[in-house]
Amino acid sequence: MIKADSADPAAVKGAVAKTVARFGRLDILVINAGILIRGAVDTFALEDFDRMLATNVRGVFVAIQASAPHLTDGGRIITIGSNTAVRTAFPGASVYSMTKGAIASLVRGVAIDLAPRGITVNNVQPGPTATEMTASHVEMVKPLVPLGRMGEPQEVAGLVAYLASASAGFITGSSLTIDGGYVA
Repeated sequence: MIKADSADPAAVKGAVAKTVARFGRLDILVINAGILIRGAVDTFALEDFDRMLATNVRGVFVAIQASAPHLTDGGRIITIGSNTAVRTAFPGASVYSMTKGAIASLVRGVAIDLAPRGITVNNVQPGPTATEMTASHVEMVKPLVPLGRMGEPQEVAGLVAYLASASAGFITGSSLTIDGGYVA
């Protein structure tokens, strides 16, 4: 397994280089890193703001930038954003939402940049999903989901797998929300 701290540009670039060295090519890049630090904008620590930007935005940009030269024509880039790019329902989530909105915008532009090579670039925007990051606020969020439950990681993975497949070759620059109707 090749790991990298997405807030560390050298580590991200190193992980891309190790991947290409090990496999000789890069067909699919899935960027699934993010942190959530909650707090009201008037008291939000600048250090926490910088940390979320470094992980949630700069890390995604660096991964795409480092990978693009190695991606095969017709390759895939899939970022994992959040439905909070569309709807911020709770106080204290504005900075996190901003970082995920930035990813949705970045994906649209990168899709245009890489389209001549047939590389598709898409963003998956999960809503409330049963993960370590959401464990502390399940009971607060679950009643807001029309389907009445949290999403499962394998459901998000299924959408990612579809976007990585040949069947999704005409989808690019899109943000696809998978959230049980939360933002409907």
